Amino acid sequence: MFRKLYLPLFLLSSYCGLAYAQQLAFPGAEGFGRFAAGGRGGTVYHVTNLNDTGAGSFRDAVSQSGRTVVFDVAGVINIKEKIAAAPEITIAGQTSPGTGITVYGNGVSFGGNTIVRYIRFRGSINMPKGACTVVADDLKDIIFDHVSIEWGRWDNLHVKNSTNVTLQYCLIGEGIDPQRFGALLENPIDITVHHCLWTGNQSRNPKAKAKIEYLNNVVYNWGKSAFIGGHSATNHYQDLVGNYFIAGPSSTNDFLSMFTSTDHVYHKDNYVDLNKDGKINGRLVTDEDFIKQTATLVKQPSAITRSNVTISAAADAWKIVMAEAGSSLKRDVVDNRIIGYFKSLGKKGQIFKTEADAGGQPKVKQEASKLKDTDKDGIPDKWENQNKLNAKDAADAAVITKTGYSNLENYINSLIK
Repeated sequence: MFRKLYLPLFLLSSYCGLAYAQQLAFPGAEGFGRFAAGGRGGTVYHVTNLNDTGAGSFRDAVSQSGRTVVFDVAGVINIKEKIAAAPEITIAGQTSPGTGITVYGNGVSFGGNTIVRYIRFRGSINMPKGACTVVADDLKDIIFDHVSIEWGRWDNLHVKNSTNVTLQYCLIGEGIDPQRFGALLENPIDITVHHCLWTGNQSRNPKAKAKIEYLNNVVYNWGKSAFIGGHSATNHYQDLVGNYFIAGPSSTNDFLSMFTSTDHVYHKDNYVDLNKDGKINGRLVTDEDFIKQTATLVKQPSAITRSNVTISAAADAWKIVMAEAGSSLKRDVVDNRIIGYFKSLGKKGQIFKTEADAGGQPKVKQEASKLKDTDKDGIPDKWENQNKLNAKDAADAAVITKTGYSNLENYINSLIK
């Protein structure tokens, strides 16, 4: 697994200078949302059941700011109504045992200064027709890391008028009726999308009405089109580097679509593979591909120079995406099926109208954590004892250490190898 990523030496000195000024959300956080603080130094909330509402539920956990949410259970949380999460929270999905947590049935909206890691959000055909699975509108500073976002009705993901946003190692797939779209980005400024898998969406992978850096992503088995320009009178800026567009059984040859002269595109080392032969043997995306779309090409990137993402060659990046995308500490049946399509490299895959057509959300046996946590501070006794903390004193969890993270953060960060 590709867990540890390091900055190239030529970026190290400038990046380290930034590190002293601002604390990364967690080790390995990259892009414009990398400084989100989440619930650092606040309280801990244990999700102890898979109920839609009430004490110990996920809905209750994210209802107040200043929390780090940990999970004592694993399984599927069926939600009837949309969840509106408070700002300034950390969702530590990596603390869940077994195959982790899936929030299924409706959408979740987020506030700013938030960290979301290793969790699955899935919508449903039973949502309102215009609903998206994940919404991150009108906020500042958020990072989604190793998150699966699927089965949205309008789009899987919606981001509007937000700044400093990162999606890294995420899986955005299988949008369902009526639109079956990946994501609509409406005027976010400084949004990073890197090492994500976009798959099984009819279009909008994403629709980039944005100032965006789009780096080392894979778009697999799009339907009508893959990456969509801003296509409006407003100026948009799209830096595309090291991405791979891989056609599947549902795909047309239109991997780029709906650009206008107001889309200012910087591109480098992007590849497209349209032959659906089960091998990666694509061609380089050229200036002409964008000129056909009437995009305005620029010689210098608009966003990359202000970010810190470690960019790989496209020929290497697709392998990282295959290993890492989504809630991948332990993938569930649905994500394994989707990754299986991707592994066919052009021969398998489908665009579905409903989640039932895709096999539905399977029932998952509820699992409970076996880790003893005497003081209920989110840190197991064993880890506290090993790190010279007091397993009977909950107050030490919020103490900020020399690392810049709280003791609780040091623990939850240690779960990612």
